[in-house]
Amino acid sequence: MMQFKSDSLLKSSEQEWEEVGAGIKRKITGYNDDAMMILVQFEKGGIGEQHSHVHTQSTYIESGSFEVTISGSTQLLQQGDCFFVPPNAIHGVVCVSSGVLVDVFSPIREDFLINNL
Repeated sequence: MMQFKSDSLLKSSEQEWEEVGAGIKRKITGYNDDAMMILVQFEKGGIGEQHSHVHTQSTYIESGSFEVTISGSTQLLQQGDCFFVPPNAIHGVVCVSSGVLVDVFSPIREDFLINNL
């Protein structure tokens, strides 16, 4: 089994954003084999397409507003709100006003590390 671990102390200014789609970029902030935190920056109109994964996901809306859909239910959420995605649930977002999501995954999203190792 592969062992993953980021540095314990990280400065955001020293980490680069990765373009992941039209109007969307992400920055991996910290991780080990059990958990990972990521910042995802959206421009207005950016779409996090509907998808699912085996990871548990908890997301805090740091800024902006988003139409969040989880298992067919949609709500408009804004700065300070949160959402929780159980494993294998179909989910996605549409950015209504530019903002940043703070995603936490368990276990680690190894697929996100491929371009960063």
